[in-house]
Amino acid sequence: MPPHLDLLLLWLLVVSAPVLASAATPSTAFVPADNYLVICGTSGSATDTAGRTFVGDGRLPASALAAPQSVEANASLSSSNGDEQALYQSARIFTAPASYTFAIKKPGRHFVRLHFFPFRYQSYDLAAAAAFKVFVQGAVFVDGSYTPKNGTVVVKEFSVNVTGGSLVIAFTPTGKLAFVNAIEVVSLPDDLIADTAAMAGSARGLYTGLSARALETVHRINMGAPKITPANDTLWRTWLPDQSFQLDSSLALAEHKEVLPSAIKYTPVATPWTAPVGVYATATKQSTSGGTSTINVQFNVTWRFGAVAAGSDYLLRFHFCDIVSKAATGLAFNVYVGAWLVLDNYEYSRDTINTLAVPVYKDFVLGAKDVKGGNITVSIGSSTVGVSNVSPDGFLNGLEIMRVLGSAGAGAEPSKRSSKVKTWIIAGSAVGGAAVAMALAFIAFRMLCRKRGKPEKKASNSTLSPFSASALGSRSRSSGKKSNGNTIVLGQNGLGAGYRIPLAVLQEATSGFGEAMVIGEGGFGKVYKGTLPDETPVAVKRGSRKTLQAMQEFRTEIEMLSRMRHRHLVSLIGYCDARDEMILVYEYMAMGTLRSHLYGADDLPPLTWEQRLEACIGAARGLHYLHTSSATAVIHRDVKSSNILLDETLMAKVADFGLSKAGPELDKTHVSTKVKGSFGYLDPEYFRRQMLTEKSDVYSFGVVLLEVLCARAVIDPTLPREMVNLAEWAMQWLKKGEVDRIVDQRIAGTIRPQSLKKLADTAEKCLAEYGVERPTMGDVLWCLEFALQLQVASPDDSVIDGMPLAPVATPQVQRIQSIASVATDTAMTANLGDLDGMSMSGVFSKMVKSEEVR
Repeated sequence: MPPHLDLLLLWLLVVSAPVLASAATPSTAFVPADNYLVICGTSGSATDTAGRTFVGDGRLPASALAAPQSVEANASLSSSNGDEQALYQSARIFTAPASYTFAIKKPGRHFVRLHFFPFRYQSYDLAAAAAFKVFVQGAVFVDGSYTPKNGTVVVKEFSVNVTGGSLVIAFTPTGKLAFVNAIEVVSLPDDLIADTAAMAGSARGLYTGLSARALETVHRINMGAPKITPANDTLWRTWLPDQSFQLDSSLALAEHKEVLPSAIKYTPVATPWTAPVGVYATATKQSTSGGTSTINVQFNVTWRFGAVAAGSDYLLRFHFCDIVSKAATGLAFNVYVGAWLVLDNYEYSRDTINTLAVPVYKDFVLGAKDVKGGNITVSIGSSTVGVSNVSPDGFLNGLEIMRVLGSAGAGAEPSKRSSKVKTWIIAGSAVGGAAVAMALAFIAFRMLCRKRGKPEKKASNSTLSPFSASALGSRSRSSGKKSNGNTIVLGQNGLGAGYRIPLAVLQEATSGFGEAMVIGEGGFGKVYKGTLPDETPVAVKRGSRKTLQAMQEFRTEIEMLSRMRHRHLVSLIGYCDARDEMILVYEYMAMGTLRSHLYGADDLPPLTWEQRLEACIGAARGLHYLHTSSATAVIHRDVKSSNILLDETLMAKVADFGLSKAGPELDKTHVSTKVKGSFGYLDPEYFRRQMLTEKSDVYSFGVVLLEVLCARAVIDPTLPREMVNLAEWAMQWLKKGEVDRIVDQRIAGTIRPQSLKKLADTAEKCLAEYGVERPTMGDVLWCLEFALQLQVASPDDSVIDGMPLAPVATPQVQRIQSIASVATDTAMTANLGDLDGMSMSGVFSKMVKSEEVR
């Protein structure tokens, strides 16, 4: 297959978006197969503000309405709702269970909308006496606590997947009566709700089975303005403006953006049915006025949405359409749900092949156990990945929050049911991709036949080259399979990274990249757990974006890890670029990320102080190796707790080298490069001046030390403004010498004061504003080893100046003793905890290089 042909196909879809949009957008609104519009309590008819005609339920067939004890009630014109009074001049009152039955012509997802407007009719006071339940297909959609307020219209909207030939809506009074003013049962596009969504919150993986679940619309928001009424929506929905949901602290940080509707380019990914053009033609973005952008970039724009019931999962759909940028590339930002980062360094241009004004949406499910306090908060915050300036330009066009009915917290553990996920590829093929697919299959078949007769050649300079076997040393043992003329050696003990791994092997290892095997997902793509033929467990990271940056990260990861092997760096076993794939295969780290053990996963016990120190020491060793293992340092550039992984023994290893970069030459002080990394961990000096050094990693690692100390997120928009940024908030207490005020209270009582102070002092030095004031990673490593010594030393040890002289004989302390023997007695007699004017980098460099490398 010609390289990157799938990019070409997607590009064709994007550039042809106006044609596709016009093809998908009829001159009128969506034409549903089932379209029941019923006004209740009358035999007449009424027209709503969208121009739709509602027919009285008195004209329905006798079999459609089973209400033996019902009353037809009429409101006076003065008491009905002004703008929509036509629908609310009548109501059907039920004093006993009753039901409506609608014949379904086309099974599938349908909107069920119930309209309520309480008024007084004769002796019936609907506002005071109504309390009832509503069942749809036997499931409770409205519970007995629902009591509408007098003079207020309430529309309860649900979407339900109807599988049979009828739909039954039943009303059961739990008080004196039940009532309803109008009912809608309307077919929806088949692909409006996908079957899967990524989990937000403490749960990880994918939530599956959504296409079969009933959903209740809780909030539907148009970011910016104005309110979008059913008359201006393709599916007769209502979208409220977002200003009233913004937190007070966000009002000065947000601004409204609007373009002409004709600028929006729909594609098969997001059609006019996904959201109307009014949503995508308006946006709320981070403001760059009224203050310096470097100040605004530190704060997020946050919305708080109430009326969220506990005990259910919630589907959140984010709508994006870049109408704020002048250039198609260079914009990246973060999106949060509560305290959880759901889109890290999100680059909109990746989803649209560098085209502006193309609608995109992202679905996430927030599990029931993470829904607390009756509110859901959503935030957007700036990120600097791929951006050479610091202008905060995060944006959001629309948001939908839907309750997953009957979930009862099911989202806490992702479903393992297999599902058929409808993607844009299917939609694109419906436009005419069948012929293209046949042609591509023929090309792939011809190339496969051609390859079977000869060994696979090394790629040219324009493609990724296989690893050099010499890069791994002569220790590797061969125990593999033959494939296409190459010896494919699998497993950690073999020449894992020496050759490409066939795609078929990885498909078998991951059950065909099944959703049940997903253990994580990031900006590059999904990560699957797999088992190779020699029973080696592996983590398989499969790239999902075919962009220049994604391919560069793929190449960088291969090049870095093929020539660097260390016990505290996650090992790369192999890779696959067959059929234009971008797949990386790593050793499997059974205990996941350091971040998940510190916070964000309620089911994991807190790490002890010793375990936290040992994890930091392991990560520091890995980073020190990167900085000192060659004449030119390697700068990781994305050090964070989610990139520090733990194996089954809780040994830490540094991962994710896609952003890594060679450090400055010996005669240089820095590397000039555009800013990349994760917001909250970024070195402020690098952020301001685009001057990258090893000390940029030191700063990021200092933030990790604060995470270890405090066990809280680096950026938490739900906290008061002064606490949002962990580094800024914690540094205030560190400078006051009151570290005990911010330490993780779950383990505070187990930490020795000297050990706590040593880690706090180390973190404070790492977070110095200027790189020259920060210690090297070797110095940091020494301090962490010393902090562990202070923690595990026997209480009987003699102490001078806070330093135990007879340490416990743990492996870590033995290593410290061997290092101490290199230092002079004079240096040891001085305050060993104070490393000002003394560097242990050379000592640790020798130590690290002498360690077993695998």
